[in-house]
Parts: sequence; C-alpha cells; structure tokens
Amino acid sequence: MEFGPHLLLAVIEGSVGAAVLALTALGLSLVFGVMRVVNVAHGEFYMLGAVIAWYVATFLGAHPAVGFVGALILAPALVAVIAMLVDWLALKRVGYDPEATIVATIGFGYIFQQLTLMGFGPEARPVDPPFNSRIALPWFEFGENGLEFYFPWGLSVTSYKLFVIGAAAVLLIGFWLMLSRSKIGLVMRATELDRETAQAFGIPVDRVYAIVFGLGAGLAALAAVLIVPIQQAHYLMGHDPLLLSFIVVIIGGLGSIRGTIVAALLIGLSDGIISVFFSPTLAKIIATLLVAFVLVFRPQGLYGKKAA
Repeated sequence: MEFGPHLLLAVIEGSVGAAVLALTALGLSLVFGVMRVVNVAHGEFYMLGAVIAWYVATFLGAHPAVGFVGALILAPALVAVIAMLVDWLALKRVGYDPEATIVATIGFGYIFQQLTLMGFGPEARPVDPPFNSRIALPWFEFGENGLEFYFPWGLSVTSYKLFVIGAAAVLLIGFWLMLSRSKIGLVMRATELDRETAQAFGIPVDRVYAIVFGLGAGLAALAAVLIVPIQQAHYLMGHDPLLLSFIVVIIGGLGSIRGTIVAALLIGLSDGIISVFFSPTLAKIIATLLVAFVLVFRPQGLYGKKAA
C-alpha cells in the first residue's frame, strides 16, 4: 500500500484512540477541576467499566447489539454508583484533602484491581461489537484527467471504529451542552469557582462533589465500553488510560475541559500515527517528552490558568 492510504488508516486508528482518550481524560479533568482531587483510581474505574460490560453482554446473550446496548447503559451507571460510594466512604471523611485523597484513591484502585482479578480472572475476554462490517475507503491521485478517486486494496475500516469516533463526538458535545446550558452544569461551575460562596448560597457542595466524582468515573467507564470490543477486557487494562489521561490533563491544563479535548486529539492522533509507522513505545516516549516541554515552557498547560 502507498504512503498516503497507509497514513489515512493511521489517522483513523489515531482518531479512535483520541475519541476514547478524550472521554476518559474528561472525567479525570472534571473531578480535578471541580473537586481539586487527583483521582489515581480513574484507570480502575475505566477497567471496571470494561469488565462490567463483559458481564452484562454475557448475561444478556442474544444478539451482540442487545448486550452492547445493555452494557452501554448499565456499566457507566454502576461504576458511577461505585465511585459515589468511594466518595462517601473515604474522600468526604478526609475533607477532600489533596494528599489524603491521593492515598485513598490509590488504595481503592488496588482493591478494585485485586477484586477483579479474583472474580474475573487474569485472562483477557472479548465483547462482540454490535456490528463490524468492513467499509472500503477511497483514495485519490492526480492523473491525466485531473483528480481521480479509486479504492486501494486493503484500505478499509470497520464500521464499529467509525461508530466509536462518532459516538464519542456526540457524547463530548452533549457533555459541553450539559456543563454550559443546564442547571446542574451551572451548579458545578459555581462550586468549582468558590466552594465557600456556593455553600453560602445554599448549594449542597458535598452532594455536588459526589455527583461530580460519579460522573467522572462514569465517563471513564463509558469510554471503556466503547473500546472493549476492540481491545478486550482485562484486569490490568486501566494502566495506560490512566497514564495517558494524566498526560492529556497536564498538557491541556488542569481542570480545563477545552484543553483536555484538544490535548486528547493531539496525543491520540500522534499515538496512533507513530504506533502504525514506528512503534507504540516510541509514541509513549514522545508523549512523555511533550509533557516535559509543556511543564518547562508553559506549566499551566495549553488552556490552564496561571497561578495567582
């Protein structure tokens, strides 16, 4: 295959990764932005979403679409409830102290990982996609008659991967509308700006924190449900998403939703393209170096605010 069509496939693969990464990192950024909590268990919430998706799809059986839709609804909801319990059991008890919450989320992440290993097992298990037909992609070249389109052999993508990209885009737009146009979004933004003032105006800050923590975990689980038909469910699958989410949040700016999405596109696309043409290890090295450059030349991130 020529370089151009090969690059197109790499961009599509990178777009799938960027779409899922944007949802995952958005949950991490939301929790930090509103609560000032670094959720180290975020990767395990992602993993729980994939594992619960496998259980739901297996239980419902029937057509893969039935299991997938069930997982898409139940897995994020269950993970959100689990996260709210973590908030009530630990984070609220320590007064959302930054250092204490890091220790608490590390502990809960380890607990979730080991419980999953005991109940789910060490092997990776697939979830069937609801549809997975291959779609031929066109390419072009300049011939004697001008621009000519053709279909190179091997230049195709599965319909499910295109669905992941589209679904993530719809979810991100929906989240932005919720945050900017709804009452709950207004309450979250008010709590983020000034917790004490929000309490003075009668906003139940502890309840808002619980909802935000659950929503952040639910977004990670939703991303995992979308990707698990491609990557399979495994009890250690939360490590890379957590690392990449931290990279995205640092580059985009801590607590910046816009920065998170821009950085996720940047990291996801570069990771996909470099992994296809070179190696996944090189992609991770470049992402880490990019974080180093951002921390040196723009510590607040691309869209973060400078410390007062």
